[in-house]
Amino acid sequence: MDTTTLTPDLAARFAALTLGHLGREWPFKLDHVMAGPEDVLPPSVLHPIFHGSFDWHSCVHGWWQVMRLLRRFPDLPQAAAIRARADAMLVPDKVAGELAYLDRPASAGFERPYGWAWLLALHDELGRHEDRRWWQALDPLARAFAERFKAYLPRLTYPIRVGAHPNSSFALLHAHAWATAHDPELAALVAARAVGWFGADRGCQAWEPGGDEFLSPALTEAHLMRALLAPADFRRWFDAFLPEVPSTLLTPAVVSDRTDGKIAHLDGLNLSRAWSWRAIAAGLPADHPVGPIARDAAERHLAAALPHLADHYMGEHWLASFALLALDDED
Repeated sequence: MDTTTLTPDLAARFAALTLGHLGREWPFKLDHVMAGPEDVLPPSVLHPIFHGSFDWHSCVHGWWQVMRLLRRFPDLPQAAAIRARADAMLVPDKVAGELAYLDRPASAGFERPYGWAWLLALHDELGRHEDRRWWQALDPLARAFAERFKAYLPRLTYPIRVGAHPNSSFALLHAHAWATAHDPELAALVAARAVGWFGADRGCQAWEPGGDEFLSPALTEAHLMRALLAPADFRRWFDAFLPEVPSTLLTPAVVSDRTDGKIAHLDGLNLSRAWSWRAIAAGLPADHPVGPIARDAAERHLAAALPHLADHYMGEHWLASFALLALDDED
């Protein structure tokens, strides 16, 4: 298997996997605070659009994945099915239902910040399509999450560096990409917070992976700084941050049990590391000694994870999105 190129065959495989669970309501893991018995409702009522793929955020980035594949490969065998589903689901009345959920007092911390970031990534992707109806429908929800970022980031004294959903760097990567096109105020806030949190980081220890991580705290931070800094500034920052690249960042994680949802996260770690290593290598000068090391590490991490995207539903409901991040080199 070619593990460096997003081919039409791979795109079709990813799309087929994700269409198989995008509207699958059960099983579903709710991020839901119940204030009373009236809040005991099924996922499809609470979340008119994003009630498939095991949990809300996986459904959001499943939509991001299929919509990106549709744009990049408009002749996909699944193209008509994707368009039909988008026409049925990405519509104003269903978006209003998602907004109503956010307006609940008990929903203030809902999906913060991981789901917020993926929603912005989805909206950004929809804005790249010739058909603007889906983008326009989702716009109020994206703006609502942007406002949440603006309220939250100034209050977050310290960044969250764990390799899972609360990770600040991963969220800021997506938020900054969206804000660059849609909200200059948020873009400036993200840049200021990121540089303030991470700009002076030196000699990263990189004690990872943790047993259930799907993000590399070290590489996700470096990936974010690559997106924010000018090339010469990024090289200086990176050389101080990782003066020596430890083997822990170069060796794919071993996944012992893909039926265990937390341990299966490690397949996602391998994919997200590949994504970050490729971005880091692209941000370094051609003669930088880490470039070949990074590209080789990305290839090995991809090779370790790509054969296992559909081994079990605990991975199947989300891993193809991370595979697409790793393989699609479009900025």
